[in-house]
Amino acid sequence: MTRLLYAFVKGAALIHESILHLNDRSGLFLTDKQLHFLIMGLIGMGILAVIYPLFLVLSRHHVLTIAWIYVFTVMVVLCFAIEIGQGITGTGNMEFADILSGMAGFMLLFIIFAVLRGVCLLIMKLFRL
Repeated sequence: MTRLLYAFVKGAALIHESILHLNDRSGLFLTDKQLHFLIMGLIGMGILAVIYPLFLVLSRHHVLTIAWIYVFTVMVVLCFAIEIGQGITGTGNMEFADILSGMAGFMLLFIIFAVLRGVCLLIMKLFRL
C-alpha cells in the first residue's frame, strides 16, 4: 500500500513539475493556487463531460445505479482516507488489502440488498396482475 501511494505521489509530482515548467516557459507565471484552480477545474469539467451524459441516460430508469456509483465513489475515498490516516498516525497498518476487504464488504451487502429489492419488486408486480 505504501509503495502504491508513493508511486501515485511521485507521478503527481512529475505532472506537477511538468505543469510548472510549462507555466514558466509560456510566460504566464501563474501562481500555484491559480494553477490548481485552472487544472483541477479542467479535470473536473472533463470528468463531468463523460459522467453527465451517462447519468442522463441512467436517470431515466436506473436511479439505483446512479446511487451505487455515488456510494461506491464515497466508499473508495473513505477506505483510502482511513488507511492513509492509519499510516500517518501509526494507529494501524496501512494496507491495500484492507481497502479491498472494506470494498468487498460493501459490494456483498449491496448485492444482497439488490437481490432482496428485486424479489420485493417481483412480488409486488405479480400481485398487481
